[in-house]
Amino acid sequence: MINTTKKSRVRVNDAITAQSVRLVDPEGTLERSSILGPGSHTGIMSRREAQRKAELLGLDLVEVSPNADPPVVRVMDFGKFQFDEKKTKKKQKIQKLKEIKLRPVTDEGDYKVKLRNLIAFLERGDKVKVTIRFKGREITHKELGMKLLERIKAEIGNAGVVDQEPKLEGRQLVMVISPKK
Repeated sequence: MINTTKKSRVRVNDAITAQSVRLVDPEGTLERSSILGPGSHTGIMSRREAQRKAELLGLDLVEVSPNADPPVVRVMDFGKFQFDEKKTKKKQKIQKLKEIKLRPVTDEGDYKVKLRNLIAFLERGDKVKVTIRFKGREITHKELGMKLLERIKAEIGNAGVVDQEPKLEGRQLVMVISPKK
């Protein structure tokens, strides 16, 4: 049996303050449950009675919906529940936005290095923002920047898909590419 700590936002066992609760069995049903004992009903009951049923099973009483009337509590192994929550949180991939900056007059060797990095970012699962910066009078030749972005779009192949088509933002052309799933 686990008692709640200050770190935990979920109320467990004695930390539940409501006098009457709606009990849900370990399978998540509100119907008659053989696990909670013969002829036993889940549903609305006193907190003490729900706590007693959880103790008989050697499990915890966890408040899953505190704002309901009456609050919904579930009989479960709270330690296992916390472990599963941490495991699913670790599996979630946080997608970062990387940026590749180019100029319309970028040399071929530099372009290939930037393209290789762009593809590596996409394969890692990150979004990439490709920025073409114009200096001075280069802005009069926006078509050079558009050609460069079209070339990038063609050369990334199946590594990614264009999220945001090329658009002019001040003195730079911007295109956002996300990885293919």
